[in-house]
Amino acid sequence: MLIILFILGAILIVWGIYRMKTDDSLFGKKQKSKNIFNLLLMGEASGLGQFLSGILCIVIGIIAFFVK
Repeated sequence: MLIILFILGAILIVWGIYRMKTDDSLFGKKQKSKNIFNLLLMGEASGLGQFLSGILCIVIGIIAFFVK
C-alpha cells in the first residue's frame, strides 16, 4: 500500500508539472502568470491540483510508514 502511494504521488507530481508548463490561459505572457490568472478566474490552476495531490500522497505514505 505504501509503494502505491509513493508511485501515485510521483505520477501526480510529474503530471502537475507538465500541465503547469503546457496549458494555455486567457491572460498572461509567462506561464506562472497564466496559472495565477487561471486560479483567480476559474478557481483552478492548470496542474496545481495534481501537483499538490502528489505531494499529499507522498506525505501520507511517509506518515503511514512511521505509524506502522
